[in-house]
Amino acid sequence: MSLCISNIGKKFKKNWVFKNIHLDFNLPGSYVIIGANGSGKSTLLQIISGHLSATEGKTTLKIKNKNIIADNWHEHIVYAAPYFELIEEMFLEEFVNFYIKFKQLQESLTKDDLIKIAYLEDSRNKQIKNFSSGMKQRLKLALAMLTKASVVLLDEPCSNLDEKGILWYRDLTLKYSHGKLIIVCSNNIEAEFFFCKNKLKMENISANKITKKQ
Repeated sequence: MSLCISNIGKKFKKNWVFKNIHLDFNLPGSYVIIGANGSGKSTLLQIISGHLSATEGKTTLKIKNKNIIADNWHEHIVYAAPYFELIEEMFLEEFVNFYIKFKQLQESLTKDDLIKIAYLEDSRNKQIKNFSSGMKQRLKLALAMLTKASVVLLDEPCSNLDEKGILWYRDLTLKYSHGKLIIVCSNNIEAEFFFCKNKLKMENISANKITKKQ
């Protein structure tokens, strides 16, 4: 099982963000992509997720020796990022009910379990627009980690989390990351990728250099 990107390049207007990227991610597996703001790591993650089209090249997803067509990637990939918007006019319980119509939770987990795990039980009848930034981030991360999906993509997952929230994220990933391909983008914040076994630096990306994290 694998996710592969071949000869990927992306440009905005006349400026190339990156070109000629070739990478293979094994599933299950854990990877971190490290780079400064503006280095292109979030753009690369969006291309891997299918939310953004590459200017050139292709991405392939193979699960159980079967190639997954792009139109069905949403069934296998989940993505959490601080810049991705929730439906803020919805109340929490209403939103989770809406979400699970399209994406299944991991077996044995219920809507109530998700709300409890995200420490949002007291806010189930509250509109998401009235959540703090930390509450919104916990909801995004809980949805990503608790969804029944083979690939989990996390962009700067500790954004908007306080110290208690970062410890919560640590427990969440330790408990629910097994058997998946997880790719984290980070500005080199160890708490975001402490569990990742492989490291990819954006400055080395054109050299296709993935290393074991020390």
